[in-house]
Amino acid sequence: MLTGIVLTSMPVGEYDKRITLLTKEQGRISAFVRGARRPKSPLLAAGNPLSFGTFEAYRGRDSYTISKCEIENYFDTIRMDVDAVWPATYFLEVCDFYGQEGMDETDRLKLLYTALRALEKKQMAPDLVRLVFELKTMALNGDEPNVFECLDCGTTEDIGFFSMNKRGCVCRKHYKEEGGEALKESVLFTMQFIISSPPEKLFSFNLGEEAFLQLRDIILHYRRRYMNHVFKSERFLEN
Repeated sequence: MLTGIVLTSMPVGEYDKRITLLTKEQGRISAFVRGARRPKSPLLAAGNPLSFGTFEAYRGRDSYTISKCEIENYFDTIRMDVDAVWPATYFLEVCDFYGQEGMDETDRLKLLYTALRALEKKQMAPDLVRLVFELKTMALNGDEPNVFECLDCGTTEDIGFFSMNKRGCVCRKHYKEEGGEALKESVLFTMQFIISSPPEKLFSFNLGEEAFLQLRDIILHYRRRYMNHVFKSERFLEN
């Protein structure tokens, strides 16, 4: 039995689908869903991206086959909300890209699920949900900026300055040497909070406009410089 979220789905043959699942037990896997395109199939929901639940599956040579599913959340409100559906589609694509088969992806699954719940419940603006999701994804991948100590001298005091070249914070003394950007205190705290907190605790705050814009600018430029991948769904988020 696997607990997970359907990330992608594509038709196979006349009635079947091939899906990718992000699961707690086996990470990102590929699976066939036989008969998923039949209107009255009990596996109809298993072939739909965003479906979260438990999936009974058996493993073949190259992939799994889903034999039974019990969906706990279809995220139907997201599917019908234009402001939520594109961020959600982006989150699925990111998890499909970074998720690894056979690895412990529990935290990535929790991050995806709680980000989708935040979109569904409208507890944060979609753009802020996206920033939280992106920075935490970096942390799960081990690619996050260091915002806990000066990357020149190691001090944890007065480190409110961000150096893109150093990939993180520097103290006031080395800021004068390295250059960079003075961080708003709320932005530094927010980045530290996102990186260090468990996924299920992340979507419970808001930022003022100036702090949001600074956080967005840092994460955008950091991703473009160091992550080196552009997702197809991003173009819809920029419009």
